[in-house]
Amino acid sequence: MTSNEALEALRDIVGSSQVLPAADAASYLKDWRGEFEPAALAVVRPADTDEVARVIEACAEAGLAVVAQSGNTGLVGGSAAGDAQREVIVSLERLDRVREVDVDNATMTVEAGCILADAQQAAADAGLYFPLTLASKARCRIGGNLATNAGGLNVVRYGNTRDLVLGLEVVLADGRVWHNLSGLRKDNSGFDLNDLFVGSEGALGIVTAAVFKLYDPIVQQVVALFGLDDPADAVVLQRRLIAASGHNLTGCELMSRQSVELACAHIEGCDKPFAREYDWYLLAELGSSAEGDWLPAIMDSVVARAKYENRLRDVRIATDAASAIRLWHLRESLPPAQVAEGASIKHDISLPVSKLPTFLSRALPAIKQALPGVRPCPFGHVGDGNLHFNLSKPAGGDDSAFMAESEHAHQVVHDIVVDMGGSFAAEHGIGRLKVEALARYKQPVELDMMRAIKTALDPDNRLNPGVIVPKL
Repeated sequence: MTSNEALEALRDIVGSSQVLPAADAASYLKDWRGEFEPAALAVVRPADTDEVARVIEACAEAGLAVVAQSGNTGLVGGSAAGDAQREVIVSLERLDRVREVDVDNATMTVEAGCILADAQQAAADAGLYFPLTLASKARCRIGGNLATNAGGLNVVRYGNTRDLVLGLEVVLADGRVWHNLSGLRKDNSGFDLNDLFVGSEGALGIVTAAVFKLYDPIVQQVVALFGLDDPADAVVLQRRLIAASGHNLTGCELMSRQSVELACAHIEGCDKPFAREYDWYLLAELGSSAEGDWLPAIMDSVVARAKYENRLRDVRIATDAASAIRLWHLRESLPPAQVAEGASIKHDISLPVSKLPTFLSRALPAIKQALPGVRPCPFGHVGDGNLHFNLSKPAGGDDSAFMAESEHAHQVVHDIVVDMGGSFAAEHGIGRLKVEALARYKQPVELDMMRAIKTALDPDNRLNPGVIVPKL
């Protein structure tokens, strides 16, 4: 079957207007991070799961590969198609419905193309709370959240995307559909296939819908920003806040001085939080669905003890919703501020929370020695051990020259992370960006198991070829 014949077959399935040739599909052929130059034969936009299945079957018959795409906001090139002759992007953006909110079961069934913020709103409209939240919530879509096992700002309390999933609907490489949207909280009737597909980046199957856990809405919260000298104090504070609040710590974000300085320099609404600057800042939020007003007293008690032990230099506690939003705005402004500053080499690493201070004490001097003049901007989710160890170019430096040092910088940082028992891919995934790192750092037996799973479910390597699994 020729390419033209294949495209005609796809038009018969989804309609002519929903098959875009590459020349008309510029918005689907962009890499958010600028690491890749995507290319594809066409973009196909099915309307429902049945059309997705028929598209996959047609592509298989034509010998075409398929790259699933929902919001295309990923940071590792997971949806960056790379073959203008063989690869077809299957956009899931038209599968954007919230199929059901089951209030009594506290679950929500959502399609892969639904924007995260819309899913959150649907839960809120039903009087419940969907806790998955990211800075990109107005743009990212559920399919990408599932494909990368997205983390975000609430992981310390509610877990990653995987922890919120109760069931999936998946189109397999041969076009068959696995329906598992029962919403069961207990089901030991075989292997846990949900976990297999969450985080698989479309390389094992295309997730078209999912059932998520919902929670009661937060009715009381308190947000505080701490000025610290040492990240070890942040680790102590987060543990005490968890214990004192009965595991109601919903956000816990570490921010370096450099990252906060860039936010205040570039992003409107960001102001220096204290009269003087500190080496580290910790943003902590306590939240509970239980009625009352007992969280402020818990925050005050933890603050008082930390002051007595000389663990914090300053604290700013939000007195109302508006001031809490301003504190969170500072944290959410860190990524765009680094973009505004110029070239940035990014790392998405994780370690046991207890090891974060030691990692920083090793990685900061090592990277400064490796890249003279570099400005490290580490920040991230100290409550779950995930740091974005990002590096801004030297002041006044050339963007291209700095980015040419990326591979060297990655090896310096990742070597330390792996030596300490951590991960070089915490919440963004592997995609195309980190395939070589996966081959370098993973145990051979683990790579063999991953290849075996890929081969079993996608023997012809038609689903997102080149992602995650190195060299089939």
